[in-house]
Amino acid sequence: MSLTSIMNIATSGLQTAQAQLRVTSDNIANVNTAGYVRKVVDQTSAVTQGRGAGVDAARVRLATDRFLQAAGMAAKSDAARETVRYELYDQIQTQFGDPSGNGGFFADIDKLFASYATLAESPTSSAARQDTVYKTQALFNEAAGIAAQIQSARQEADGRLQSAIETVNPLLEQIDTLNKTISAGSIINQDVTGAQNAQQTLINELSKYMDVKIEQRPNGGVTVRTGTGMTLVGDGHATLSYQAAGTVDATTAFADIMITEPNGTRWPLLDGVSSGEIRGLIDLRDTDAPKAAARLGELTAKLADEMNRAHNAHSSVPAPASLNGRNTGQSLENALTGFTGSTTISAVNSAGVVQGSATIVFSGATMTINGVAADPTTFLATLNAQLGGTATATFSDGRLRLEGQGGNGVAVADDAATPSAKGGRGFSHWFGLNDLVSTTTPTFYETGLTLASQHGFDPGESLTFRIGSETGSRLRDVTVAVPAGTGTMGELLTALNDPVTGMGRYGAFSLDAAGALSFRAYDGGTTMSIVKDATTQAPSGLSMSQLFGLGGTGATRAGAYSVRSDIQQDPGKLALSQFNLSAAAGTAALSKNDGRGGLALADAGKKNVNFAAAGGMGAATKTVSAYAADFAGDIGAKASAAKTRSETAEALAKEAESRRSSAEAVNMDEELVNMTTFQQAYNASARLIQASKDMYDTLIGILR
Repeated sequence: MSLTSIMNIATSGLQTAQAQLRVTSDNIANVNTAGYVRKVVDQTSAVTQGRGAGVDAARVRLATDRFLQAAGMAAKSDAARETVRYELYDQIQTQFGDPSGNGGFFADIDKLFASYATLAESPTSSAARQDTVYKTQALFNEAAGIAAQIQSARQEADGRLQSAIETVNPLLEQIDTLNKTISAGSIINQDVTGAQNAQQTLINELSKYMDVKIEQRPNGGVTVRTGTGMTLVGDGHATLSYQAAGTVDATTAFADIMITEPNGTRWPLLDGVSSGEIRGLIDLRDTDAPKAAARLGELTAKLADEMNRAHNAHSSVPAPASLNGRNTGQSLENALTGFTGSTTISAVNSAGVVQGSATIVFSGATMTINGVAADPTTFLATLNAQLGGTATATFSDGRLRLEGQGGNGVAVADDAATPSAKGGRGFSHWFGLNDLVSTTTPTFYETGLTLASQHGFDPGESLTFRIGSETGSRLRDVTVAVPAGTGTMGELLTALNDPVTGMGRYGAFSLDAAGALSFRAYDGGTTMSIVKDATTQAPSGLSMSQLFGLGGTGATRAGAYSVRSDIQQDPGKLALSQFNLSAAAGTAALSKNDGRGGLALADAGKKNVNFAAAGGMGAATKTVSAYAADFAGDIGAKASAAKTRSETAEALAKEAESRRSSAEAVNMDEELVNMTTFQQAYNASARLIQASKDMYDTLIGILR
């Protein structure tokens, strides 16, 4: 071997040791830098014509383990998803209070029923009445407050979605910029590990927001895709777009989060994301919170309805001067059709003595009033004639009103043997004549309408539905117009189910025997919501979604109730006395000492009620108290499960990060050993060079 070869080999060793020391020093300097991946110099032996020619520092690379990297990012995405879901769901669960404690919403329901039981024992006590009215209003205020907080959590999630999108877009742009730097450096064999480390830090941050997959590009850099393959960074970068809804309520229809890929293709992002903070926020906003809101709405509505059932079956003493019904959302003709049984409307003086009465016996679409035949078109005229001026009945804007005349009050009582009934409610209850808690729109959706009934909407008015996928993205918006024709529910149902211009491709609407309109999707993962309701029914002024409870309308019921204003002002108007239809002429049919109405209100939570499917729970028949207990358990169980998922995901993320760090992070002991090793190698190469120089000098000296 020539001296020149020795010199060249030693020089290559010197340069390689120098490169190794440079990388080692960089690693040591970044030992505490979060996300830093240690650098490694790949060195290979140099061979020339089959002979060893020293060593080459082939390239500087990151000590990345792509399997641990993928596992770590997946775990981080899952942890972000479950953590944000739990964080916001816990806000909702907290509003209900401890389900097992003596405080909170569910316990307050039982306390309210107990308050009415106490009132029944002393119906003349002003203090007891005042306390009970206060507790009733407080409970419905509490329900409204919880409903508002649920929507507030959804609004927070929606706002955080916008913030997440605004964070992700710069990350994608920076990753793409570093791709260009890495590719350019790789072509000329530059050390690009600094750019790669910076890029990996950005990718780690991106994985917090969505699940991502990384592919190495042949010319350097990476291709970043979503979990299902949408391109985020490749030959350019994608752009995400979203506009938050602003004010959110149960009926809000949210815009899609759209992704425009580098090639210009535009997709709903949610079709490509199954994890990360974005998915967690969507899960909470579109699934977890709406389910809680729907169940709260159903519970509150049935609680109010059962209390109104009891209150309508009784009367205050003295009887109220007028009874003002709810907005039925129907014409009087439709509203009266379908009743059976018998009810009596009486005008009574301040002493509770009957001054005039009209007994109505229903038979489908016809009735008799004090034995006089009538039908829905002649009902008011016949009723007023039979009351003989002691009271009058009017109907306007979907509301029935009874008013005593000449200082009389008005009371309504069903026949004990054959009570009036329509959709499971008596005459006074169905019209809401003596409701304890009131609302401006219908809160039970058993309308009593049949396929032959007039729906009351004008032809050409429209309702826009949104069909959503299981992932939460929009499939299609469908606008259905009210058809021209005779105006029957049958025609409306046909238009709604039309496979071309209606919803027939995605599911079917049906009208049950009680007149409740419902939609059932063909695909269990398909969702339906209301984007816009431009319908107005005559004479009530209600929209179609309000009348039938379509979309998220049912969830709004939790915030819709308040104790009737005149009862709040005067608790003496609580209906605690049962009207005596058998009272002898000239004797009082009502008594102040009668507390049976209080007992009926106390027992309102003990009677079986038909609960509609809501919030992922199927239809069921059970008591209000039992439903409340089930709901309390469900809320608590879901909050506990969310916490467990969050803690488990966090633990897995920490374990994955620990394993990844063990493989990729800087180990100070290892680097110090490397530093010593490369120092010795450097010194050895330097001594070889010195030895070669000495040998050259000796050789030159001999030649002289």
